[in-house]
Amino acid sequence: MTSQSTTTLRIDELAAADPRYATDAYHFVFEVLDFVLDRSAARRGERVSNERHVSVGQLLDGLREYALDQWGPLARIVLERWGLRRTEDFGEIVFILVENRLLNKQDEDRITDFRNGFNFREAFDRAWRIAPKPAP
Repeated sequence: MTSQSTTTLRIDELAAADPRYATDAYHFVFEVLDFVLDRSAARRGERVSNERHVSVGQLLDGLREYALDQWGPLARIVLERWGLRRTEDFGEIVFILVENRLLNKQDEDRITDFRNGFNFREAFDRAWRIAPKPAP
């Protein structure tokens, strides 16, 4: 069994044990982490290293950007369907993964760092509001 499938099985078990969040929400955390790491490395002109730590701010910015890239105006609806309604929910998943040794954290990382990162409705809906046309 590969490491990838072992991780997938462990995530499935975690999601089954805590029905607040869909299994897809847990997998989304890993996708966002990869997205943020790839984007950061590309900006520096480097390859992605084995160092997989990013700040909460980077992770939340990545969450917003990646979700909008993936689902456009449906991003908030998809995330809410998975149980993600606030940045605190994202933090809960991250720390569940940390507690189960699927992600690492640094000593200074706190779940409270995810509090009030952004308002989901504003972050996702505002990106798709149609601006009124200027009067002729």
